Amino acid sequence: MKNVYKGWDLPQIVFSLMFITLMIVACFWVVQPFVLGFAWASMVVIATWPLMIKIQNWLWGRRSLAVIAMTLILLLLFIIPIAVLVNSLIENSGPVIAWATSGHLKLPDMGWLNSIPLVGKKLASFYHNLVQGGGGAMMAKVQPYIGRTSGFLFAQAGNFGRFMVHLALMLLFSVLLYWRGEQVGHGIRHFAYRMASQSGDAVVLLAGQAIRAVALGVVVTALVQGVLGGIGLAISGIPYATVLTVLMIFSCLVQLGPLVVLIPAVIWLYWSGDTTWGSVLVIWSCVVGMLDSVLRPMLIRMGADLPMILILSGVIGGLIAFGMIGLFIGPVVLAVAYRLVSLWIQETPAPDEDSQKASEELAEFKQEI
Repeated sequence: MKNVYKGWDLPQIVFSLMFITLMIVACFWVVQPFVLGFAWASMVVIATWPLMIKIQNWLWGRRSLAVIAMTLILLLLFIIPIAVLVNSLIENSGPVIAWATSGHLKLPDMGWLNSIPLVGKKLASFYHNLVQGGGGAMMAKVQPYIGRTSGFLFAQAGNFGRFMVHLALMLLFSVLLYWRGEQVGHGIRHFAYRMASQSGDAVVLLAGQAIRAVALGVVVTALVQGVLGGIGLAISGIPYATVLTVLMIFSCLVQLGPLVVLIPAVIWLYWSGDTTWGSVLVIWSCVVGMLDSVLRPMLIRMGADLPMILILSGVIGGLIAFGMIGLFIGPVVLAVAYRLVSLWIQETPAPDEDSQKASEELAEFKQEI
């Protein structure tokens, strides 16, 4: 039987789209438990691929030895420290929150304010008037919210097992991607080329550069600042230094900086009367706080030649929109969009720099109309 009609077959198009959509949804449904682990593994492998190639060259060109070495590096420098820090945060937050919700939380006396030259007496008087006028009532209002926070943190403790599963999946997918990285990369580039020719291939390469720039410039800087700040806290005798180190690393990742944690620690040392270590921590805090202005731009330029504001906006926006994985997704999206717009603009010649000449040509064009 011949099909006489050779025009658009609308039912065929509709059913084809429905079938393709159904297959996409079904595939996503099947791989959904592995998406987060695979996404983290992709970011880690892309960011550390140059290091893996160097290690492979050192190990007589053996890919298997390089993969084993990178697996050990990920275990020792990434997975085990993160698991220990998260576990320590969950365990140590219990006593702190229990003390804060027990009713013993009171505003300190801050008698050391009187020793500040010139303005010390005025600051002490203002602080004591604030405490006497409503400090107790203010703390009474704050304590219920601390109790809610404690309930939230204890609820999150149950997610620690799920978090460890994601780390294990990330390690497994990282090993597979290290082993077959060239084939996977070539397949992704082939798909992008099929979708948008050379522009699609350029977008894939740009995405890899953006991921490497964020990993070097943002994550490495946050880890360096957090670890150095944590060392300063531990040496100065600040309690719960491990928990504060985790908070400091997270604060650096969201671009708030380490001083959010270090300044209260300095105040606590002065308030407790340990002015010597307080002064040492002040100097150390200044060094750690200024480190990102030097280290982060240098590392970002090593990863990709992209505007600093673009990377930082992508980091903050991606973190708010997608969570921790948004640290990489946000800058990649903005970097790709930025480069596509730049290429589209450069397809036409630039306008004449002489604005007066351009105004005269516009006036003549209006007169002709």
